[in-house]
Amino acid sequence: QVQLVESGGGLVQAGGSLRLSCATSGSTFSSYDMAWFRQAPGKEREFVALINGGIGGGGSTYYKDSVKGRFSISRDNAKNTMYLQLNSLKPEDTAVYYCAASTGRAGVRSRDYTYWGQGTQVTVSS
Repeated sequence: QVQLVESGGGLVQAGGSLRLSCATSGSTFSSYDMAWFRQAPGKEREFVALINGGIGGGGSTYYKDSVKGRFSISRDNAKNTMYLQLNSLKPEDTAVYYCAASTGRAGVRSRDYTYWGQGTQVTVSS
């Protein structure tokens, strides 16, 4: 069983920054494909960014178009932790952000991921 715990959310003004963390249990973290999703009130959960795992530590990334150039996903395999750096935040980025893990190759669909964290709230004021 893989457990994921997010942290780092909060209230920030538009244009500000936050860094989210996702601490993960399990001895094979480096092999997991990892992702961030978010869910705004009244909306469906949506993909934000992913980072591949695998031999050599993986590291290939992919982003939702609206966050490219503003958000950056990364991982520290030695710490079993994934990060999401959020810069130039906008009110429309307000949502609960979830980290997710897959032990197989995964993409942008939430059903690709088996393990989920409890979420961390990000609120951006205008």
